[in-house]
Amino acid sequence: MGGMSKLAWWQTAVFYQVYPRSFADGNGDGIGDFSGMTAKLDYLQSLGVDALWLSPHFPSPMWDCGYDISDFEAVAPEYGTLADFRRFLDGAHARGMRVILDLALNHTSDEHAWFVESKSSRDNPKANWYVWSDPSPISGVRNGGGREGVGAEPNNWQSCFDGPAWTYAPERGQYYYHYFMKQQPDLNWENPEVKAAMWKAVRFWLDLGVDGFRLDALGTIFERAGRPNHPVPMTLAELRRFGENANTDEEKKLAAKYWYEMFMYQWGRPHNLMKELRGILDEYPGDRMLVGEDDDVSYHGNGSDELNMVFNFPLMRTDRITPNWVRRNQKERLAALAKVSPQAWPCNTLGNHDCSRIYTRYGDGLHNAELARLNAALILTLRGTPFLYNGEEIGMTDLLLLDPSQLRDTMATWYYHALVSDLKTAPGEAARRAAGMTRDKNRTPMQWSGEPNGGFCPARVQPWLPVNPDYARGVNVQAQEDDPGSLLNFYRRLLRVRKETPALAEGDTLPVHPRAEEYLAFLRATEKQSVLIVLNYSGQSLALDFARAVRGKTLRTLFSSAGRAGSAERPSRLHLAPYEVYLAEVTA
Repeated sequence: MGGMSKLAWWQTAVFYQVYPRSFADGNGDGIGDFSGMTAKLDYLQSLGVDALWLSPHFPSPMWDCGYDISDFEAVAPEYGTLADFRRFLDGAHARGMRVILDLALNHTSDEHAWFVESKSSRDNPKANWYVWSDPSPISGVRNGGGREGVGAEPNNWQSCFDGPAWTYAPERGQYYYHYFMKQQPDLNWENPEVKAAMWKAVRFWLDLGVDGFRLDALGTIFERAGRPNHPVPMTLAELRRFGENANTDEEKKLAAKYWYEMFMYQWGRPHNLMKELRGILDEYPGDRMLVGEDDDVSYHGNGSDELNMVFNFPLMRTDRITPNWVRRNQKERLAALAKVSPQAWPCNTLGNHDCSRIYTRYGDGLHNAELARLNAALILTLRGTPFLYNGEEIGMTDLLLLDPSQLRDTMATWYYHALVSDLKTAPGEAARRAAGMTRDKNRTPMQWSGEPNGGFCPARVQPWLPVNPDYARGVNVQAQEDDPGSLLNFYRRLLRVRKETPALAEGDTLPVHPRAEEYLAFLRATEKQSVLIVLNYSGQSLALDFARAVRGKTLRTLFSSAGRAGSAERPSRLHLAPYEVYLAEVTA
C-alpha cells in the first residue's frame, strides 16, 4: 500500500484522552493513578492508538477536578510521584506512543503559593501576579452588589461556573477576578514575571520528554480593556435554567445570544502568547506540538508560528450526526483552514471529559451500537488528526447521578443549590437538572471487567465516582476482548486499517454523491492511493453506483462492519447493509 509521507507524527497519529482519576487504580484507594495507567499501557498499545493526552495530573485541591493547579511542576500525591510519572512516560515512549499534557494557562488554584502571596498584601512582590480591582461604588447589575461595607464588585461579570466572577479579599481590600470558580483566580499575563514563571513550568515538562500540550481555555487568558458590564438581564443560574427550558428555535437562539453576550468581554485571543509558546516548543527536538481547546482557526497563525491544531468543535454541536451535517461541517472547516494556510491541519473529535459520551449523545435509543460504530469510523476517516476519549471504545455511557451527595463536579453542586435556594426549584427536579448538566456523568471510572467496581478498583473500596452498573452487562474490556464482533475489536480493526492505509492519514478529501440523505460517501486520496469511505446512516439496505466516482476502477475491500466474505466489489452495484461502515481501496 506504500509508506506514509513526511508528515509530522501528530498529523498521522490517533490521540487517546486518558482521564487519570478514572482510568486505572493501581494502589487500591479508589482513585486512578500512574501505577494503574502504566499497567494499562499494553492495552493502549494493543488498541492501536499513537498518542496519549493526559488530563491534569498536577497537585490540586480538586475544586475543578484538577484544573485548579497548586503546583505546575509536580505530580498530585494521589496519582503518585514524579518518578511514577517518568515510568509512565518512558513506558509509553517504549511502546511507540507519545504523551501530551493538559496545560491550564489562564489560572491557578487559590492555594497556589503565588496566589497566597499575592493575596497577602498590595505590597507583596507577587501583588500584581493576578487580576485585582478596587471595589466599585456602584452596585453591579443583578450581582447583588458587594460585601456589606466594602463596595460592590467591579462590574457584573459572571464566572462561567458559579455566579459572580469577582471575590473579595479583605487582606488587600480588593476583589480578584476568576473566569472559573473563586478557587481558580486568573493570572495576570500582562506581568512579565508571570509569563516567565509559566514558561519555566512548560520547559520543566519538555525537559522531561513530554511531546506537547493540550491548552485549556486559552480564550479566557485576556479580558476586554475597561471591563464593561455585560448586557444580559439574568444571572448565570437563571440563564442556565432558561437554556434548559428553551423549546422553540427562537428561545434557543436567544439563550445562545445571551450566553455569548454574558461572557463576550471576558474572552480574548492571546496570539502573541501563542507565538511565544510555539517558539519555546520549537527549540526542542522531536516535533513537540500544541493543540488548543478552541475551534478558532486563527490560532494556526501563519501555519507554522502558533498552534499546530485546534479542535473541530462545530462538528460536535448537534444532537444527531447526519451525512448532510458532516458534509456542511467539512466544507466550511476545510475551507477555513485552507484560507489560513496550506499547512493548517484539521483535528476532529466527538467526545471528551467535558461533554456527554458519544454512545449516549448521538444514539437514538434503538440503534446506539450501530451509530457508535458509524461515528467512530467517521472520526477515524475524516481528514485530520482524530482524538478519542477513554471508554468510548467499549461503549461507555453517561451515568446520571440523581443523588446530589454523589456529585463531585463543583459546578453541578453549585447549580443544584442555586436551583433550590435561589430559584425555588423542587429538590427532585433540581437533582435531575444537576445530574443532566454535570460532567461527572461522563467521567466515571473506566470499566475493565465484570468484577465489582468494573475492575477499576478492589471490591471493598469505594471509587471516587460510582462506576456505571452497565459494566456487569458486557460494557467492559474483558468481556469484549475475545468477542470479534465487539465494539472494542471494531475499534482495533479500524485503527489497524488506518495505520496500514496512507490515504486515510494524509489524503485529501473528495466528496462523493453530495446530495445523498441516507449515507455519507467520500474519497481520501494521495498521488499513490485512493480509498472510498461509505457510511450508511440509515436502517435500509442500499444498492449504490460508484463507477463514475472511481472512474471505472474496481474496489478492494479494506474494512466492513457487515462481515463481507469477498474482498473485491463491483463499484457499479455496491450493496450496503443497514448502518454499514465500508472502506475500500480503489484499484486498477
